[in-house]
Amino acid sequence: MEYDYDLVVIGGGPAGERGAELAAEFGKRVALVECKADPGGACVHTGTLPSKTLREAALELTGFVQRKLHGLDVRLDKSTAVPRLMSRKDAVRTSEVTRIRRNLTDHKVEILGGSATFVGDHCLEVTSSTGTRRLTTAVALLATGSNPFRPREVPFDDPDVDDSDTILDMDVLPERLTVIGGGVIGCEYASMFAALGSRVTVIEGRAQVLPFLDREVADGLVRAMEAHGVTFHLGRRYTRVGRVGKEIVTTCDDGSEVPADRLLFAAGRSGNTQGLGLERVGLTPDKRGNLAADMNYQTAVPWIYAAGDVVGNPGLASTGMEQARVAMKHAFSTPDLDSIGHLLPYGIYSIPEVSSVGETEGSCQEKKVPYAVGRSFYHDNARGKIIGDTEGFIKLVVERPSGRILGVHLLGERATELVHLGQLAMWYKGTVAELSEMVFNYPTLAEGFKYACYDAMASLSREP
Repeated sequence: MEYDYDLVVIGGGPAGERGAELAAEFGKRVALVECKADPGGACVHTGTLPSKTLREAALELTGFVQRKLHGLDVRLDKSTAVPRLMSRKDAVRTSEVTRIRRNLTDHKVEILGGSATFVGDHCLEVTSSTGTRRLTTAVALLATGSNPFRPREVPFDDPDVDDSDTILDMDVLPERLTVIGGGVIGCEYASMFAALGSRVTVIEGRAQVLPFLDREVADGLVRAMEAHGVTFHLGRRYTRVGRVGKEIVTTCDDGSEVPADRLLFAAGRSGNTQGLGLERVGLTPDKRGNLAADMNYQTAVPWIYAAGDVVGNPGLASTGMEQARVAMKHAFSTPDLDSIGHLLPYGIYSIPEVSSVGETEGSCQEKKVPYAVGRSFYHDNARGKIIGDTEGFIKLVVERPSGRILGVHLLGERATELVHLGQLAMWYKGTVAELSEMVFNYPTLAEGFKYACYDAMASLSREP
């Protein structure tokens, strides 16, 4: 059968863009359907880039690093802070949308505005303000992303109750902010607003924030955020959120109440699969709207692939792009580069930053892998002293007795950049002895890897 397109991509976020451009490079006829006014998805408009841009702008506007370095009393003008923060966010977003459109155009990908719905085998309808168009395709890639989870009992109709999308529309900095959820998004926004001068309380039902992290790193982040003014209520679940006069009051399961001027609910996301007509092609999302896919990101319907947030964890832009690459390699039978690297780093843009890849102490204990640990601290590092970061550290988890690096964990300035040095060493099955022989620029934070290696080698020389 002759189809209108070789590939139709639904969703113009990182996974959709990557899948579309790669298929176009294979010489395929590609259309990308985007329901929003501009491509980019949550990554560009409501998630990754806006929140990270706000973080950097907040650090600059508040003189946060300089305060620590010089002991300066830098006071934020709250009347001008929000417009300045938002203008920077909007500038980055506009620039990235321009880049995405240029990239897709350069690859001769046809961009179709509207909402896509499956109507039958290899057949979709795209509905826009100008009408409905039916088209056929050999392959479809679902890259529709996710949206903030909104439980019914939380009054999101109140203007002072936000999710991670609507918090970006704020016009006044709150004096007091409650954050429900101690995951990645919750910790990032909590630390950001604390830097801006808000009194922040985080309510998390689990006993630990970010439980996928190495425990020492997660605890270090909590201590650092507490030092910056964040209050944590761990092991408590909210039972009610409601307005009491001018306040938003959160009631916890222990009976305690947390009043605030504004509340951010940041406890999970759901896949964007509603309205796609998946039932017409035999696909059923799970209760969070996510789709199951195999190692090639092929769904139960062979001609439909899925990548990015819509397939669930880890829900990272970086992995979404790689998933789309693997999906397109499989869909169009290209033999090279048909798998995702096994080392997936996490980057958490809290203040301070956190990044991690590989095994933790806890995972080694569960797997009964003999291990040792090596650490170095920013307060002992010349560059760390220069920039005034006294909280950061590098932690290596290494195999006994070989010294092969199994995990790399960082807390502190530039952690999300530095982690890749350790990741590369892990990729080539490097040992701490080998990494310690590298010559690093001085003074640099990266030099801390050498001293973490020395510490690990000393641990290896001792009996476990």
